Amino acid sequence: MMINCIVIDDEPLAVRLLESHISKIAELNLVATATNALEAYRILQTQEVDLLFLDIHMPDLNGIEFLRSLNKRPPTIFTTAYREFAIDGFELEAVDYLLKPITFERFFKSADRILRQVQKENEDGFMIFKSDGFNRKLLLKDILYFESMGNDIKVVLRDEIMLIPKISVAELAARLQDNGFLRIHRSFIVNRNLVTAVSHHEALIGKISIPVGRSFREAFDNFARLFSAKRLF
Repeated sequence: MMINCIVIDDEPLAVRLLESHISKIAELNLVATATNALEAYRILQTQEVDLLFLDIHMPDLNGIEFLRSLNKRPPTIFTTAYREFAIDGFELEAVDYLLKPITFERFFKSADRILRQVQKENEDGFMIFKSDGFNRKLLLKDILYFESMGNDIKVVLRDEIMLIPKISVAELAARLQDNGFLRIHRSFIVNRNLVTAVSHHEALIGKISIPVGRSFREAFDNFARLFSAKRLF
């Protein structure tokens, strides 16, 4: 379980302190730092980010305004010297609100909350997705496959179809890593446990045929060999 995070803060000393804290927790992977909102935007466009450590007082666009401007908001821990923005932070569903100077003990307590949440998702076999204005809990065993629909993802379950807005297949595949799902096409992620038949070019889930993309054939062929090894005749 690895959580990719970025630090957004215009104070070099604050950045170095957070870098030090993050380096002491094996499950946290610092992928980048930014000193302002524009830098952070560029990072989010090119990096898979699971967690933001976000300062509030920054040039041009403050942390509250920056987070509000994001269509897809990663879990966020505010890091600031100002108490008065706490309500704004929690209205934006921030995970935590850390006051500077941030001790490692307080930092660890906040990070541990994220780690336990991710671990619980993995153990309980469910994930939380936002759809139609609701945060919805989906049991992984009920998901047949995911399909890209432009900037959105269609989720095909046993008894319904729903749409997850503003998420890419790559982002979703990263979230589903080690949870029993396999990306077999640039547009499709399948539930490996529900695949009922395989060939060199497709996977079947019941009567549903899902194509295998050339770029994903090696991973699919490995899965298909394991699948076929279980046959009795």
